[in-house]
Amino acid sequence: MAEVQHITKDNFTELTSKGVALVDFWATWCGPCRMLAPVIDQVAAEVGDDVVVGKMDIDEGQEIAMQYKITSVPTILIIKDGEVKQTLVGMQDKTTLIEAIQSA
Repeated sequence: MAEVQHITKDNFTELTSKGVALVDFWATWCGPCRMLAPVIDQVAAEVGDDVVVGKMDIDEGQEIAMQYKITSVPTILIIKDGEVKQTLVGMQDKTTLIEAIQSA
């Protein structure tokens, strides 16, 4: 079972440059972000090791958040080979996230 990875400015490029990645931009003070966390865990368990599923705290990774123009949290980026394929803002369900990954 794959686990959600902790993404930082130091490992962001490495984790998102090859293959498909789901990156959840969140913050500790964000209520909807905490509600989304179990959904992200379920997605990671379902997609396994084929997809990087990670979370990036915008307070720790401000440079990356600014680079990708993250203006509200939660925001989820679906990235394939380093290129953003889809941006989802706000609470999402597991089915929507799995479909977004599959369409990347």
